[in-house]
Amino acid sequence: MKYQRIIGVLVVFLLCVSYLGPQPRAWASKAPKISAEAAAVIDVESGRILYEKNGNKKMRIASLTKTLTAIVAIEATDIKKVVTVPDKAIGVEGSSIYLKRGEKLTLEELLYGLMLRSGNDAAAAIALQVGGSIEGFATMMNEKAMYIGMNHSNFMNPHGLDNSDMHYSTAVDMVKLSAYALRNPQFQQIVSTKVKSISWEGEKWDRRLQNKNKMLHLYNGADGVKTGYTKLAKRCLASSASRAGRQVAVITLNAPDDWNDHATLLDYGFQQFEETSLIHKGEKWDAPQAIKLEDKGKVELVSLADFVYPLRAGEAQKVSKKVWLFHKQVGQKDVNEHIGFVEVYLGKDSIGKIPLTLQERTEKDTFQKTSIPNGFWKQVSRMLKGGLPDA
Repeated sequence: MKYQRIIGVLVVFLLCVSYLGPQPRAWASKAPKISAEAAAVIDVESGRILYEKNGNKKMRIASLTKTLTAIVAIEATDIKKVVTVPDKAIGVEGSSIYLKRGEKLTLEELLYGLMLRSGNDAAAAIALQVGGSIEGFATMMNEKAMYIGMNHSNFMNPHGLDNSDMHYSTAVDMVKLSAYALRNPQFQQIVSTKVKSISWEGEKWDRRLQNKNKMLHLYNGADGVKTGYTKLAKRCLASSASRAGRQVAVITLNAPDDWNDHATLLDYGFQQFEETSLIHKGEKWDAPQAIKLEDKGKVELVSLADFVYPLRAGEAQKVSKKVWLFHKQVGQKDVNEHIGFVEVYLGKDSIGKIPLTLQERTEKDTFQKTSIPNGFWKQVSRMLKGGLPDA
């Protein structure tokens, strides 16, 4: 009688699973309708491009340039360092935080002026401090762009003013830049700030900087990143938002309705893709057939980290994994060493690698076959087919 109750509970569970299994997504799969000439969406953590429209078209990017200016400066020097404003930073056209010749501010204060109020004078002051000259800083910018993988971009200045036809990027390159920069805590802190007060030497009050990025107020979870406009580039916008541990970033170039475009594209990034766990830390793996695993009963291959990746509905079945080891023979001498990796593929594309180590085997058999009476699974099968359990 006890086992009949167990069987009954199990059958109910299996029937529930059959109804609550894979379900079609509740959202539409159509590409979003937007006003932007070019756009791109990225999952910040994984770097996966989730959407693009004219993604590799070379275009002017206006003040989105300042994202690169900021991250180059943050990574190159101590942002608490005091900067004396040079002559060449005074009177730069366009947006300004009204720096004074010889005024002293920290680099951090200049970065807030750069990213919240889009100060072109702040951009020049940062470039001159960090790069020694505008040209020298532009070289640093292009080196960083190459490192990030921005293969269709070239930078001539730190602010994005329309003073060179050789200053350009693409939506995909710029969204890669956004993702890279947002992984830096100092950058993230600056661009998520709505209002900031910084010093104003010679005045009785501080500068009060209000962030021009309206997405911080318009979109739930918004936490970055930068506005931009020039007569030639038109309206450009970089934004980001975080929900349930995921962060998505968006770029639009020449977008008349950019605020609505970004709300649409952020929704698309969160709703069309689900963060999926593909590898677990400590997960056990079989060695490739070509590899000789010594002491097989005493050691085992395990992954050193988790791997999660944003997937569309139906993409999980396209995921495959392959184990690679650095040596043809491994054994107890390699315990706790990094001996290889698991490579994860989506279709034919490699999407990530997780390191493997060798650890001593521990026997943990949590499921004892003897705990289930003879004929148990046979009775379960009969019940699922409509029969009754034996008395």
